[in-house]
Amino acid sequence: MDPTSEYDFFISLARNGALSATARELNLTPSAVTKRLTNLESRLGVRLVNRTTRKVSLTNEGEVYLEYIKNIKEQIEEMEAVITKRRSTPRGLLRVNAPLGFGRTYIAPILSEFLSENPAVEIQLMLTDRPMTLPDDSIDVCIRFGQVPDSRVIARKIAPNRRLVCAAPSYLKRYPKPNSPADLAEHNCIIIKQNQQVASAWRFYKNGKEEVIKVKANMVTNDGEIALRWAIDGHGLVMRAEWDLAKYIRQGKLEIVLEDYETPEADIYAVYMERQNQSAKLTRFLDYLQDSFLNSENKERSFW
Repeated sequence: MDPTSEYDFFISLARNGALSATARELNLTPSAVTKRLTNLESRLGVRLVNRTTRKVSLTNEGEVYLEYIKNIKEQIEEMEAVITKRRSTPRGLLRVNAPLGFGRTYIAPILSEFLSENPAVEIQLMLTDRPMTLPDDSIDVCIRFGQVPDSRVIARKIAPNRRLVCAAPSYLKRYPKPNSPADLAEHNCIIIKQNQQVASAWRFYKNGKEEVIKVKANMVTNDGEIALRWAIDGHGLVMRAEWDLAKYIRQGKLEIVLEDYETPEADIYAVYMERQNQSAKLTRFLDYLQDSFLNSENKERSFW
């Protein structure tokens, strides 16, 4: 017997509470319903219902079986809905929020390519210095860095992304390269002010231990590009995300220091609301976005 058909049969039986009513609903004879129930109980090796001449009631095993098959049916229906949406033509307005620099450098070009392949979609890209909070009726998906603690949303990892500490070769010629976070006390650091807070406490992890270093700085800015420019000019060490540093490291304008230490997570996530409300356009865009960063042939896109 088809498992799904078997599940439908038992759900109908539990809902109707009678063999005759189940037979009418499923367009079967009463004897056929009785035979299906007998075969099901025989296969499972337990009694699922208590029978009387007029009605049936579930046994404890029947209650457990009913709960499980209902959950399985819901999962199957959800899976089929997702697959159907993936195959349907994406159309309509797709509203994306992303951080300013990353959105300008990476998300905007990807959206341009995505629109060329999906002309029935309309694009609205909002770049902000602070991530927007879902639920928000004006946004379908937000691009965020680091894990999202809100359990009401779905966070899909798009690409790995580390924070790195770098300096220009000219700076490292004048000052010894730091070998541990504690060595930063002897260095000038360039600090980025975010959300009205000066990020002077740099965190490092190694062998399960955390070190928090309060760095010294004579240059502070709220703009990441300015901080990078100052670092390239040789004014000090800077901690920035991999996506922002990669091209300068490839060009030899910056060098990584403290490579043996990990820093707070900065992986890139697409954040959106519940999966069952996911539209074809959003599903297709999320797949396209992730594939874009997995494309190793596109060195600029994949950071390295």
